[in-house]
Amino acid sequence: MKKIRNWTGLIALAVCTLMPVAQAKEKTLYDRLGGKKAITAVVDEFVGRVAADTRINSFFAAAAADPQRLASFKMKLVNQICQASGGPCKYMGKDMKTAHMGMGITGPQFDALVGDLVDALDKFKVGEKEKGELLGALGPMKSDIVEK
Repeated sequence: MKKIRNWTGLIALAVCTLMPVAQAKEKTLYDRLGGKKAITAVVDEFVGRVAADTRINSFFAAAAADPQRLASFKMKLVNQICQASGGPCKYMGKDMKTAHMGMGITGPQFDALVGDLVDALDKFKVGEKEKGELLGALGPMKSDIVEK
């Protein structure tokens, strides 16, 4: 009976010791990014960078000129990133192919957009791992966005 108690104690100790490691591994990208508040801050910075980027800002001129449309655009981006990173949000906008159809976006223009996002993430000191995971989640959209 003494051996069983010893093993039970060791198992309990091992479980308690390893639980924080298991819990840390279970954190979603959404949580590691800082949640919706942090994603919203990054999106605000990102949209500002895109608006100033002469390589691509013409695609967003109409949205930027209308405060309601701009707010809707930003919220869709927040929800898209939130959902893609494992958060509780639901993106309710158009699929990327439909949303970008006929815009004639080129590979270099898409890359400029990604560069603006990376710069926004860098401003907020998002870790390389999280940045890579987020770009990996959003990257597959390129084939639906780029037409040329």
